[in-house]
Amino acid sequence: MEPAKNKLIIALDVDTVARARQLVAQLRDIAGMFKVGSQLFTAAGPDFVREIIGGGNKVFLDLKFHDIPNTVASAAIEATRLGVSIFNVHALGGSEMMERTAHAVAETASKEQLSKPAVIAVTLLTSANEATLGEIRIDAKPEELVTRLARMAARAGLDGVVASAAEASIIRSATTPDFLIVTPGVRPSGAAAADQKRIATPREAVERGADYVVVGRPILESPDPVKAATQIVEEINAVSSGSRKSSEYNL
Repeated sequence: MEPAKNKLIIALDVDTVARARQLVAQLRDIAGMFKVGSQLFTAAGPDFVREIIGGGNKVFLDLKFHDIPNTVASAAIEATRLGVSIFNVHALGGSEMMERTAHAVAETASKEQLSKPAVIAVTLLTSANEATLGEIRIDAKPEELVTRLARMAARAGLDGVVASAAEASIIRSATTPDFLIVTPGVRPSGAAAADQKRIATPREAVERGADYVVVGRPILESPDPVKAATQIVEEINAVSSGSRKSSEYNL
């Protein structure tokens, strides 16, 4: 069985390199991966991602690429060269965009003898709900849209999706066993939801089929981040679940 710590991705949603560096040093032995998103990447750039990886840590690059197929495929090549373990694109970019991205990553990793990152598609942000979809005139329930996009991502050759725990079990049934599900919006029992709408506890997320859970504020804002992260790993560890395939990627 895969160690529970490997299922925890800590979101480095902070505004300074100093704070991010401190968190990596504190938590690297507790979590399996760190997420670098728009805030930190904009503040620190790719060099800090290289620094984290160079220290023997794994990175989920959470930039949610969404553009014309050629632009996203080109960005995907650079993400592969950067050495991240996972990065994501928006499924709403369409099949061609995702197919071109999957091909570019596989070709680059093979030609340049690099570890192949897992490419996953964002389905619906966990801050969105049915009312949000109505605002943009999408006439579907969140679980219907997420399942449709997950199937589209799988057909396009992507390795998995980002989706809330509410849809994880549906996605697991609609795709193959090795299709990765990365679940954000995870909050330990009693933690504030903040701006997230479709949330779950770490235990609920893993029980419903999530391969990885992404946790930020409940750890970052805790007076004792090490204790908070350890408790989440213990909660994940209490769930009886087998390991997923990870050897094909730098996971």
